[in-house]
This record gives sequence, structure tokens and C-alpha cells, in this order.
Amino acid sequence: MNFVHKLTTATRQNDSLLCIGLDPDTELMPAKVGILEFNREIIAATRDLVCAYKLNLAFYEALGAEGCDIMKATLESIPDNIPVIADGKRGDIGNTSKAYATGLFDILGFDAATVNPYMGYDSLEPFIDYWDKGIFIVCRTSNPGSADFQMISCQADGQTYRLFELVAARAAEWNKYGNIGLVVGATYPEEIRDIRVNYPSLPLLIPGIGPQGGDLASAVCFGIDAHGERAIITSSRQILYSSSGDDYAPAARRVAADLRQQLNDCRNSLKTP
Repeated sequence: MNFVHKLTTATRQNDSLLCIGLDPDTELMPAKVGILEFNREIIAATRDLVCAYKLNLAFYEALGAEGCDIMKATLESIPDNIPVIADGKRGDIGNTSKAYATGLFDILGFDAATVNPYMGYDSLEPFIDYWDKGIFIVCRTSNPGSADFQMISCQADGQTYRLFELVAARAAEWNKYGNIGLVVGATYPEEIRDIRVNYPSLPLLIPGIGPQGGDLASAVCFGIDAHGERAIITSSRQILYSSSGDDYAPAARRVAADLRQQLNDCRNSLKTP
């Protein structure tokens, strides 16, 4: 089963556009709860509410060898029917990218990964050639500094683009296996709209709702495809740290269920009677 099929199946089975970021921060976690126990309890409490999980690799790499073991054990705790995204924004010369892709896909078993296109096609080709895996190319990110480069005007193919638009155009050209998607932040809904109009079938990974200030309704309205799918809307801190007490898992479930319902209310309101 390739990534897009797995994502679509999970979206429909769980009636969900919600992706939970399993990004453990010991300063925010309940006291005396280990990271692996924390992750497992969150997964057990939310596994029927999500279309995907996403692990930001930095939170695990910062813990050294122990973090790698925790990451692997966390992946083993996620049901096989739910896709898992490695968020590391990799991208380097070909042989280095090949090693990154091998580690994330063959060794760890992630279903998808975020990648950085700055070094060009050959830096992403080793990822793209995993035809059954999802490749999310960083395009228009949710952080304030994204405009430093992503909004710069540039010329290519006889046209004028903003840099993020050129990234999206190249991603569509490179999508020979149908496994490429884009990372587009919820804090910039107009850009989500423009990308969806121009690339109606690309999966979009949409961070930035909640603490970062992205509008949930706009993310759904502009992010979903014609079938109300292929928008993966991520939330991490808002769900994970909704309680600092012993009830952290039930509290996370309540917040996740509420977010899923809000997302579904938005997409249901767009359906033609």
C-alpha cells in the first residue's frame, strides 16, 4: 500500500483530517512520566481520531541514543493502518540524501518524510524514488521568517514566480510516482488557496493552527481537495499538553476529538447539498 492510499484509507476510516505531532518536551510533560510512556498513552487515547501521526525528529535526536530507541519504540506503538510522517526537512547531496532516505524509510519504517528543496532535484531524488512513500517538500512555511526567501520574486521558464510558487511548480513536475506533497503553513491561507487551485491533487501537510495563529477554517476550506481529503492538518502542543496532570491522555483525547470535529464541521459545510 503506498502512502497516498494509506492516508486516504485512514482519513476515511477515522473520518479525520487531524495529524497529531508526537513532539515530546520534558519541560511541558507531566512530572515523572517517561517519554515513551507518554507517547504510548497519547497514541492509545487518539488512534481512532487521526489520519496520521508526525514525529519531529529533533525532539528525539536531542536525546542521543536513548532518543533513537524511544523513536523506534514509538513507531512500533502506532497502528499499522495509520501513516507516520518523519519531520526532519532533509535535503543534501545525492549520496547523503540516499543515506537519510534509507534511515527513515528502510531502517525506521516511516511512511513519509518532509524534505528541503533548496539544493535541487538531485538532493530529493533518493527520497522520491521510494515510490510507495510520501515526500512532503517544504514550500510555504508557517514561521514569520519564511518571507525572507519564500516570497522573493524570481524568473523561471519565462514566468515570474514567488519562490514558494516555483517550488510548488517544480514539485508537480517531479511527481512522477504520485507520491509528492507540499508543506504549506496555516498562517498563510491565501497561499494555501493558490496552491490548491493550481495543484488540485497534491497532498498538503498544513502546520500552524493553534498556538502559531493559523485559522482552522481557512486551512480546511483552502486545503482540502475536491473530495474533502488530502489536507493533513497538524497539531502538537495544543493536544499533547492540554493537561500537566495524571489525566494528560484523556485530556489529549478530548482536545483531539474537539479539533477533529471542528475540522469536519468546516469540510461538511463546504459540501454541495
